[in-house]
Amino acid sequence: MFVPESDPLRGDRRLSPAAAKQLAPQALAYLGDALYEFHVRLRLLLPAQRSHQVHQSVVGAVRAERQAELLVSLLPLLTAEELEIVRRGRNAAGRVPRRLTGEYYQQATGLETLLGYLYLCDPQRLQALLQQLPVTEY
Repeated sequence: MFVPESDPLRGDRRLSPAAAKQLAPQALAYLGDALYEFHVRLRLLLPAQRSHQVHQSVVGAVRAERQAELLVSLLPLLTAEELEIVRRGRNAAGRVPRRLTGEYYQQATGLETLLGYLYLCDPQRLQALLQQLPVTEY
């Protein structure tokens, strides 16, 4: 995902880790969910496809089950601080949709929380981790 040095949505300000940790994990996960879907959409645009095909691929790639798998693959790369953010996100996961197990939903929420946190505090680290995640069509 392209993370610009100067982001008009975030402004030129980054939050300190302490300030970002003051945000509710659900708020960070909400942001992380949007960021991850945007990342997947960017990666699946080429080669050109019909919009319905792109949509189906994106839906498959951003499912909680897939996000849980991706988090497991990232765990060895995460710092102690990042693991703590993931833990906070997992513990804050709300009501689990019927089609999912609680474990998948918690893991996916943990990943989304981490992505939201890194977007606000350390966009270069966010970029590095996103590059580690394979985006495949479904």
